[in-house]
Amino acid sequence: MSDYKAPLRDLQFSLYEVNAYRDHLNSFAAGEAFSDDLYHAITAEAAKFAEKTLAPLNQSGDREGARLVSPGTVETPDGFKQAYTDFVNGGWPSMEFAEERGGQNLPASLATVVYEMFHGANSSWSLYPGLTEGATVTLLTHGSDAQRDLYLSKMVAGHWTGTMNLTEPHCGSDLGLLKTKATPQPDGSYRISGSKIFITSGEHDLSENIIHLVLARLPDAPAGVKGISLFIVPKFLVNDDGSLGDRNKLVCGSVEHKMGLKGSATCVMNYDDAQGFLIGKEHCGLACMFTMINKSRLGVSIQAVGIADGALQSSYNYSHERLQGRAPGGTANPDKIADPIIVHADIRHKLLTQKALLEGGRFLCHYSAMLVDHEFQGDSQQAKTASEKLAIMIPIVKACVTEWSVESVDLALQSLGGHGYIAEWDIEQRYRDVRPSRIYEGTTHIQALDLLGRKILGGKGQALEQWLQEMENYCESVDADASTEPLLYQFRALLADYRSLLSNIVERLASHPDYIPGVASDFLMISGYLALAFMWAKAAVVSQSKLQKPDDDADFYTDKLNTADFFYQKILPRVSFHTASINAGVESLPVPILAR
Repeated sequence: MSDYKAPLRDLQFSLYEVNAYRDHLNSFAAGEAFSDDLYHAITAEAAKFAEKTLAPLNQSGDREGARLVSPGTVETPDGFKQAYTDFVNGGWPSMEFAEERGGQNLPASLATVVYEMFHGANSSWSLYPGLTEGATVTLLTHGSDAQRDLYLSKMVAGHWTGTMNLTEPHCGSDLGLLKTKATPQPDGSYRISGSKIFITSGEHDLSENIIHLVLARLPDAPAGVKGISLFIVPKFLVNDDGSLGDRNKLVCGSVEHKMGLKGSATCVMNYDDAQGFLIGKEHCGLACMFTMINKSRLGVSIQAVGIADGALQSSYNYSHERLQGRAPGGTANPDKIADPIIVHADIRHKLLTQKALLEGGRFLCHYSAMLVDHEFQGDSQQAKTASEKLAIMIPIVKACVTEWSVESVDLALQSLGGHGYIAEWDIEQRYRDVRPSRIYEGTTHIQALDLLGRKILGGKGQALEQWLQEMENYCESVDADASTEPLLYQFRALLADYRSLLSNIVERLASHPDYIPGVASDFLMISGYLALAFMWAKAAVVSQSKLQKPDDDADFYTDKLNTADFFYQKILPRVSFHTASINAGVESLPVPILAR
């Protein structure tokens, strides 16, 4: 078993150095009041909580799983409830929320750093409070004053948790097929009836109440997604004074038996004339829910990075401890029966690939989280600009970071050989835990269709142009030296190729009805590698500048330069594969026949 260690130095590098966090903080009021010393104090405490409280429960929670012990009653694994109590007492749920709501008014981006460590230590546990943040922001953004006053203080404090109820047994990503009914009542409430599946933290024993946000359809609703409304459906009804009332008419019908994340209760939720309350306007529920969906998509990316970082730690430690074979260039460890496997080029290739993908993914998550700061805590112009950029970044980050994280954990498992496949080391669990990240909150292909179809072609490419211009401006403004200029030259060429590719796609739009869905995933991955190349170019420039001055961190910055170079030489050529696939068109996609 490998002990999880929070990557505090790498987190600081990503935020403060690659993403210029101090400059970012100085650009809005909540950030200006947030000191660097406070950052270090909070992240040090988060690391302690992750390492000492959550990590010891990770494998035991996987073995025990969440259990449906009676209809509507779910028990979490041993230790989870006490850990949640410690989490609440530590003030972690309230970080990013305004002081008038009981929050600490800290930058929203700080939660990204904290939750990566929590997921790295124990992702199943971290999912219980994880969706509450998004549910709270949704109520803040779209709820009425009365709804905010009734629910938010308890949710901000963590005494109540939240969920997101979208999926139904007959419909997954196609929410237009949704059947859950909402019947208006004389008192202004609604009766909610229907079943939802795959509901993360739908029932558990950690909090006093669970506030479900449920998509449902009114009797006169138009067909499709334009006829969906959003409702608050609490587990326990809440009295006007904020005290808990009767149990609502909803129940967890079962807990799913899953490949991974077994300590997290993924529930089938049955609503039988449960009392619900409309959020926002009738038939506008999907737009309201997307506030939560976008937060959740970034959260899934953070989850995947955290899990992958833990796997990298295990494979890195193993590669230095496992003795097998001799170094090709001669014996590296003559006093031992064999050399550590780190001497073998293939092992180093796997480790560098893990580092390049997951650390680059972290850079992108932090970049996106800083946009969230501006969207929710900046002025009106900052919010508008950030929202436009996030429209492009969220599908790229959610899809690509999860794809890369799954690949990274798979490489970690392979590095350990047979030991990676057994439970003694934690990698087989981490692979099972990270794999759903490519599925929930929108599969990779759903993100691809959103990026190319809705955000770029549907939006006339305006938001994309902002992002491309930002990268071009950086290349023009940065001072490069002999070691980093080749990377920037390669990046500028990649940018030009990307623009050319997009023009070719536009020219071929009418060539085949399957053209957009047929090329969207390849285009998404190219967009991801472009974003990753930008981040590693910035990391290289920063690292090279640091190496110009005497510094105790010279080995750290040299490693970042080496990883950036590895990414450009060994991983970035994947763009050629995806480009060739796009250029091949979609004519070679017949319906396959499986003969038996």
